[in-house]
Amino acid sequence: MGAFTCVIVFLPWRRSDLTRQFAALSASHTHLRPWMSWAEQPPTLAGQRRSLRTSAAHWPTPDGGYLYGIFTARGEVAGSIGLHDRIDAGALEIGYWCHVAHTGRGIITRAAHALTVAALALPHVVRVEIHCDAANARSAAVPRRLGYDLVSTTPRPRTAPADSGIGMVWATTAPEPRLLVGR
Repeated sequence: MGAFTCVIVFLPWRRSDLTRQFAALSASHTHLRPWMSWAEQPPTLAGQRRSLRTSAAHWPTPDGGYLYGIFTARGEVAGSIGLHDRIDAGALEIGYWCHVAHTGRGIITRAAHALTVAALALPHVVRVEIHCDAANARSAAVPRRLGYDLVSTTPRPRTAPADSGIGMVWATTAPEPRLLVGR
């Protein structure tokens, strides 16, 4: 069987993405809730409208982040990815979620690869990190596939139902991280 190829595009979330974003989050809520503290309650249209209004008006976001929608070539929402300036100077953190219908296709890994390359090309950035709970094997697979190094495993507060309370921090300083497919 040949390799799966998928064209993805990521763009800043816009107010016009409200319906698509809400539908993706609604369809994926059960999938995201165990791992995402912000997914404790099902999304509401009003909540997503507020979120998009804030994202569109504050770029970067109030935490110094940049949020992007991940779209398939057909314009379907495949997930979201963001760069966040909430760790050390010279470092950015990547966060992501995937639409339940698009898991297992490498979409998040490829988006994280592209964002890692872009982040490390910025003159003030020397390190990119991905943080996840030790029990979230799918999320930890992303930095592992990209050749990030596991730099710490430490206790942390449980913020989502499936959290183990052990946080993993993965980091890279490589200007061109490896994309290790099939690992």
